[in-house]
Parts: sequence; C-alpha cells; structure tokens
Amino acid sequence: MTLLKLEDTFELENRLGYFFKNKEFLIEALTHRSFSHENSEKSTNHNERLEFLGDSVLGFVIVEYLYLSDNRFAESSMAKIKSYLVKESVLSEIADSLSLGKYLRLGKGEEATGGRIKKSLLADALEAVLGAVYVDGGYERAKELILRLFNEKIKAIINSGEFYDFKTELQERTQLLFNVLPEYRVIKQEGEEHKKIFTVEVFIDGKQFGRGSGKSKKEAQTLAAKEALSRFHLPTA
Repeated sequence: MTLLKLEDTFELENRLGYFFKNKEFLIEALTHRSFSHENSEKSTNHNERLEFLGDSVLGFVIVEYLYLSDNRFAESSMAKIKSYLVKESVLSEIADSLSLGKYLRLGKGEEATGGRIKKSLLADALEAVLGAVYVDGGYERAKELILRLFNEKIKAIINSGEFYDFKTELQERTQLLFNVLPEYRVIKQEGEEHKKIFTVEVFIDGKQFGRGSGKSKKEAQTLAAKEALSRFHLPTA
C-alpha cells in the first residue's frame, strides 16, 4: 500500500481511538524515507522529524506518570522502567497490535525486503504517530493515547519488579531519610568452599533493617536490601 485512502486512515484512526483534524500529519507519520525519496517530485515529507518528536513526548509521558505514581519511584527505577518501555521490541509489539505495518508508505526496495514487519520500522512509525497526535491534538491527547497503549506494559514491568536495583534504591532512600549509607555485614558463611551460602544483614544508622542469604555476598546483600526496603513500605518484587 503506497497511497493511503480515506478509508485506510479512518480504519487506523479507529484503532488508535484518535481522529486527526489534519490528516496530513498522520500520512507524514506513516511515510518512510524510502517512499519519500522515490517520490521526490511530489515533495512528500517522511516521518523522521515526527519520530524524533514522538520519542521525546513518549519518554516525558512515561516519566511523568512514574513520578506522580503513589509508588514514589527513585530516579534509578524510573530510568530503568522508561528504558524498558521505549525499547524497540516493546514499541514494535504495540505497533503490531495496531497493524501499523499495513498502513506504511514504503519505497519499492523496502517493500520487497519485508519492511512492513521490520521491528525497527514499526517502532519508528509508532513514535512518529505519537508525534503526529501531539502536533495535531496537543499534549493531553497524546498522553491519553500513550497511557492507553502502554497501560498493560507499564503494569507488567512494575509488577514484575525486574527493573529494581534494591541496593541502589536502599542507598538513595537512607540518604534521603537519615543522611547515612547502609552498612552490610556478613554474619554467617556455611557450606563447602565451592558451595558456600552467605548470610548478610544490612544496618542503617546502627540498626538492623534486613537480612538475606545467597550463594554470593552480592546476592545476599541484594536480598537484605530488598527486605529493608519493605520496612519503608516501598514496592518490591
């Protein structure tokens, strides 16, 4: 599909739940550089500017959402969650759920090499569409669309706890609350040399806040930090 028809844009807008006042923004968002180069006589704009804009809008919406969350995520956690949500595999999966590849305007070469299913192209196109919504409808409409499209992904990554760096989180929390750093003490080592189990306790301002056991000191420290964080009523996996 190289020329978008009115019914095509309507179909995609229906999938997005957003209807453009200026359809040209949507068409530009769906136009790959290869199509623009092959149709230069028509002065067809490609989607790279909108992609750049959409990437910034997406990142801001996610960080704002996390900042305002009741979880009160530390900066390190917000950075990791954002990094996960804006990576190519996540973006292309969401683009695929919208059948975005079906609507792309591609050059003949890109079309012939499977451009419609390339993760990189799909991810870029999704960001361009988000940029187009921002330009056409403003921040609130773009935010509404982003949170709807990413809602399940946001909940899944938060609930999984995979992004947490418990030791860094605990350090930031203790510095904020007590102006001290956590202290980790190995209180027990068990097992043979190559099968040791370490037990570590973490102390904050001289008081024991958590304990953890693991096959390495690092693992034990991480589990001790996780337990300590639970005492501050912070979300943990």
